Amino acid sequence: MKELQYLNKYFVKYKYHFLFGIITTIAAQIFSLFTPKLISDSFQEIEKFAKSDSIQSEIIKTALFHNILLIVGTTIVAGLLTFLMRQTLIVMSRHVEFDLKNEVFRQYENLSQSFYKQNRTGDLMNRISEDVGKVRMYVGPAVMYTINTFIRFAIVIVYMYNVSPRLTLYTLLPLPLLSYIIFKLSTEINKRSTSFQQNLSKLSSFSQEVFSGIRVIKAYSLETKYQENMGELSQESKEKAMSLAMTNSLFGPLMLALIGVSNLVVIYFGGMMYINGSIDSIGIIAEFILYVNMLTWPVASLGWVSSMVQEAEASQKRINEFLKIEPEIKNNSKEHSIIHGAIEFKNVSFTYDDTNIEALKNINFTINKGETLAILGKTGSGKSSILSLISRLYDVSDGKITVDGKEIRQQNLFDLRNSIGVVPQDAFLFSDSIKNNIKFGKEDATEEEVVEAAKKAVVHENIVNFNMQYETVLGERGITLSGGQKQRVSIARAIIKDPAILMLDDSLSAVDTETEEAILNNLLDFCKNKTTIIVTHRVSSAKNADKIIILEEGKIIQQGSHNQLVNQDGYYKELYIKQLSEKEII
Repeated sequence: MKELQYLNKYFVKYKYHFLFGIITTIAAQIFSLFTPKLISDSFQEIEKFAKSDSIQSEIIKTALFHNILLIVGTTIVAGLLTFLMRQTLIVMSRHVEFDLKNEVFRQYENLSQSFYKQNRTGDLMNRISEDVGKVRMYVGPAVMYTINTFIRFAIVIVYMYNVSPRLTLYTLLPLPLLSYIIFKLSTEINKRSTSFQQNLSKLSSFSQEVFSGIRVIKAYSLETKYQENMGELSQESKEKAMSLAMTNSLFGPLMLALIGVSNLVVIYFGGMMYINGSIDSIGIIAEFILYVNMLTWPVASLGWVSSMVQEAEASQKRINEFLKIEPEIKNNSKEHSIIHGAIEFKNVSFTYDDTNIEALKNINFTINKGETLAILGKTGSGKSSILSLISRLYDVSDGKITVDGKEIRQQNLFDLRNSIGVVPQDAFLFSDSIKNNIKFGKEDATEEEVVEAAKKAVVHENIVNFNMQYETVLGERGITLSGGQKQRVSIARAIIKDPAILMLDDSLSAVDTETEEAILNNLLDFCKNKTTIIVTHRVSSAKNADKIIILEEGKIIQQGSHNQLVNQDGYYKELYIKQLSEKEII
């Protein structure tokens, strides 16, 4: 229960729900216990009726009718109170589920980029859905049935003992056995259910991977192979589901059998006591049968509740593992400021903690407000790492980065990121309309601003040719669009934000040279007063930049303007000549 102590703050937060739930539970149990006593009294009246004369019989009939009205009335009241109990405690659990999911989601948002490299998306989704769901079952049904069981036991046993201590002992004898059997059965159900869920997760992951990579599977004609793999996984899932269903099917009949045994115990021993004169009315036997039926489900639920608590403990432990992680990137300043875009790297080195790869080594450069910096280099030379450090997705391992003369870690993190427009190398679009994907950069953007941004990104003509135009809903990760179209929509999303710092991470790689030239020409006017950083493999994208740096294995090996570098022997000149000759051949 140690891990579940984390949830105590929610019990405190919703203490009024919790206390009202306990009060209604007690009241519901008290009213439900009127029925067995009234039935016992009714049997006694019937026994009197058999021995009475005509005058007394009318009085007995009136008493019986009175008892029937009381039974109906108390049952209705008990039902209403039970409804209130469930509404209060189960609604409380939904509030806790809501709060916990939001807490986990906020933690996910705050955690650093390295966290997402080390954890699978499926596992993260499972913790915020399945694990939180199991915790809710503990906060709601498990707590409710535990309270209900203890209160009912306390009240019912007192009632039974007051009527007949000896018959009470006989009545309670089968209940420990019932609880033990249900516990063992619940444990087996839990084990098989866990196995089934794990297999279902494997089946879902396999299906998702196939759907995402369907074009590759078709291209390599591997449909038959994947159908066979799917068939094997489905067969395994079916076997586990059948095994779980068989175990579940034992639950109902076993409950009925054990209730029947308990009733037989009451009838036999109660009958013997009535014959011996230990109890004076047959109605007491009927009363005790009702008590047995009232106690059977709470006892049976102990095994189920125990299983829920065990599952919730395991789930909360998994949740706590994430909630206890301290984000590496923290907002160290509460002061808000306007970011203008002057950036300086001073002896910056950076190593990825998860791989221990030293991506940058002693990097120095300065970009003034309104200037454009182009970064070139081979794959893995550290180009994207520079952009990640400017966005503070990571913090430097050594050295210092300043923005507007202020150390980047002392800038308000949200102001910094709000002032940056990023077009990532792998363009990510949401399963939403094209318009909303562009407006992601500025939620309150007008229709005219959306169109203008699309025109600057040279994607407007493509969009208007779609049937739904800007209202066209994209598939998962923007699969409806081509690679070039996705990149241009991403550029439009950054443009509409009108950021102080614009960063393009090889974001023109999927467009043709003519379209690239048009986009770059549009960006010249747009970026006049903005700090622009372009990561590219093409000289054509870099030639108009104010400054160009060449990276190799995390180090700057060349820097200067286009005219300076093209007249120096080295990587840039070689790349320029190569791409120029390729263009002439075309």
